Amino acid sequence: MNQDSRPAVRPVRADEWPGVKELRLAALKDPAAGIAFLETYEQAVAEPDSFWRGRAERAADGARARQFVAEGRDGVWSGTVTALVEDAGSGDVFGATVERRQAHLVGVFVRPEHRGTGVVDALFEAAVEWAWSVADVARVRLYVHEDNARAEGFYRRYGFVRSGGTAPVQGDPSKLEREMVLDRPGALSGAS
Repeated sequence: MNQDSRPAVRPVRADEWPGVKELRLAALKDPAAGIAFLETYEQAVAEPDSFWRGRAERAADGARARQFVAEGRDGVWSGTVTALVEDAGSGDVFGATVERRQAHLVGVFVRPEHRGTGVVDALFEAAVEWAWSVADVARVRLYVHEDNARAEGFYRRYGFVRSGGTAPVQGDPSKLEREMVLDRPGALSGAS
């Protein structure tokens, strides 16, 4: 893909909470939402505007979290990813203890009409670059549902590998979320 056809990717601003809300609700309506997200559309749509304002403020701050969006020339957001900094000793979303300072990618979504156009590549480039800019972050991780082969295929192509870590899927402990990691270039590798 040449540079001219690459989507514009940028961090969200705190005042863009309506867009953050709209894109998240669109993601939760996607047919793959059940294996891609930990919340449902019904849970998210019930949240008050104050929830969405706070979410956008935290995602725009850039100290502990940063949400990126791919924005078309028409101003429509075609996709998103959020990077969260996790400190060693803290608890993660699945209740496990984080063993080292790392970044965790969550909320990956590309609108169906923009899939296969390079949007997800551009989003990951921005999120991973931001993660490497955070002091002492030696790896980036994410979780992928065992039935989400399309997403896992992209993560592998990008360079993520399975760490061997798993977590039961909320609401269906017979299914697993698989941890995948990307070590910082030049960093010592090792699973958590």
